[in-house]
Amino acid sequence: MSAEATSPGVHGRRRGLPRIDLRRLGRAALLGPASRDRLPDAIGHVADAHRAHFPDADLSVLRRAYVLAEASHRGQYRKSGEPYITHPLAVTLILAELGAETTTLTAAILHDTVEDTDVTLDQVGREFGEEVRYLVDGVTKLEKVDYGAAAEPETFRKMLVATGNDVRVMSIKLADRLHNMRTLGVMRPEKQERIAKVTRDVLVPLAERLGVQAIKSELEDLVFAILCREDAARTRALISENASAGDALSATADAMRRVLREAGISAEVLVRPRHLVSVHRSRLKRGELRGTDFGRLLVLVSEDADCYGVLGELHTCFTPVISEFKDFVAAPKFNLYQSLHTAVVGPDGAVAEVLIRTHQMHKVAEAGVVALGNPYAPAPGAGESTDGEGEGEGAADPTRPGWLSRLLEWQQSAPDPDTFWTTLRADLAQDREITVFRAEGGMLGLPAGATCVDAAYAQHGEAAHRCLGARVNGRLVALGTVLKDGDTVQVLLAHDTSSGPSPEWLDHARTPSARIAITGWLAAHPDAAALPDAAPRPPAVLSAGPRGPVGVVSDLPDAPVRLAGCCTPVPPDEITAFQVRGGTVTVHRTECPAVRRMTLKRTPVPVSWSAGDTADCHVTLRAESFGRPRLMADLTEAMSTAGAAIISATVEPPIRQRVRHTYTVQLPDAALLPGLMRAMRDVPGVYDVSRAQQPADA
Repeated sequence: MSAEATSPGVHGRRRGLPRIDLRRLGRAALLGPASRDRLPDAIGHVADAHRAHFPDADLSVLRRAYVLAEASHRGQYRKSGEPYITHPLAVTLILAELGAETTTLTAAILHDTVEDTDVTLDQVGREFGEEVRYLVDGVTKLEKVDYGAAAEPETFRKMLVATGNDVRVMSIKLADRLHNMRTLGVMRPEKQERIAKVTRDVLVPLAERLGVQAIKSELEDLVFAILCREDAARTRALISENASAGDALSATADAMRRVLREAGISAEVLVRPRHLVSVHRSRLKRGELRGTDFGRLLVLVSEDADCYGVLGELHTCFTPVISEFKDFVAAPKFNLYQSLHTAVVGPDGAVAEVLIRTHQMHKVAEAGVVALGNPYAPAPGAGESTDGEGEGEGAADPTRPGWLSRLLEWQQSAPDPDTFWTTLRADLAQDREITVFRAEGGMLGLPAGATCVDAAYAQHGEAAHRCLGARVNGRLVALGTVLKDGDTVQVLLAHDTSSGPSPEWLDHARTPSARIAITGWLAAHPDAAALPDAAPRPPAVLSAGPRGPVGVVSDLPDAPVRLAGCCTPVPPDEITAFQVRGGTVTVHRTECPAVRRMTLKRTPVPVSWSAGDTADCHVTLRAESFGRPRLMADLTEAMSTAGAAIISATVEPPIRQRVRHTYTVQLPDAALLPGLMRAMRDVPGVYDVSRAQQPADA
């Protein structure tokens, strides 16, 4: 049983999309357009498929589009020898079977005219409107003459940007690639492999993210047959050897129909064969396959509540495999998919996987965003549909799903085509998405494997450079913590706007937006990314009076100078000095609170830092943090690694789970201080580090 011929379709007939009889299309196309009062024979089957979804559709625009496309492509032939018009017709039929509305089908017929004929975008716009013009422009390739090797990545960038405004652009591209993959056998093997790899890395993930499972599954099978020929042949043979495997599922399906009928639940129970790649994956996962492993049961009902009614009856009358239960009705997947998944033990002891969904859920599960119709159609009660077909009724606006918004944001920071192409493939390789909740309210969609670093940049953009920790589900965690679906995340930002990420953050970043932002900041701050002991050594010897090469205290030439213990100034702090009892000149940081008090009673003494090597210096730092086990141990380890010797430490009692640590440390060089403070801020749980102000001189 081949995946192409037996898989169920959008309406339960079969899953795959119809194969196109190119010879018949070719003959019909060569006959030219039909008379004015009827549709051309070559587009009649498209009209039939379209009216199956939209009985009242006005087909006159499709006729006009076909007439223009056939005339424009006349004399052009595909490598298979068929008239070129058979390709846009096949693409249009794929979309018509999926339930695309008239505007999309019109653009599909015309999608290659601007690229391959003398038809212009302005002409398309004049004859068919701005929406059709936009869709045709979105899927038109960029010329290699103008872009060279960058033509392919830049074409995909152009299509993605256009998709951000109208998702129907990518719907047409997916159908276009599906038909091209179906007819790829006429190409040289090396070209087949190149196209198949791009399809695997870019088009299949896009079909998955847009929820167009009918196209995604067939593309997977076609790619598999080219890139893994031996495995594909082995899997086909396995399917052929188990041609009667559906009998086991049929017996279970019959039993389910009886159970549901007796319960008074109106439901349709179908046997749904797995496609080629699905069988291959099952074999790798389970080893030897049983009859029921070659397919699944699909139960279709009318209302959402009926889904749970079916689930209850099946779990009551059959033995359920609880570990296989998943509820994607209450919590849909990021690509609009909704179903209840379960597995039960049938009458013969075999385990059968079961999908339970409404007819509308099934349509969306197969056709994804294509089934949502025109994103610009008014909502119910807001006026008539632009096509007069009513396809906008109940449709959500699918034009900017969360993953697409993120993709469009980071691509702006990747102007180089190679960087964009590589990053796009890596981004799309994330095969599923999780949803996390913000502690402040709202949700974030992130790829599986995303960490707190990714959440910070997704929520705060470049302000996340100041991120110093996060809470997940109320508990303080490290920035590299991997998030799970449903987690609640609170990102903690430092008040110091000069702080930034460390190179280690790149080890935790999974999303392109986070990686590009971190890399950009590190490139713009090369000194900040350097190790502390690699920092330059600025002038730092304190001098008062004529002994120093820079400062003159003319009336106190022999006064001893010392640093105030209340604020522990170090070069290059701005400093202010006062003479105290005993004649000693005490030096404070100018921002020290003691300076304001002393200025009321004493006259400041001129003092400055002199050039030269830095002697050992003392500095007092205060770390504000959330309490957690081993926090002090982690802090002292980070400080030691940064070159600081701890002289004293004070930890105040926690207040509302917040703890204040005060450390006086000795540094061999004042230039190490910025690196020390960064190292302390990077300790999980620490949300701020500042220079301390002690209450009195020590």
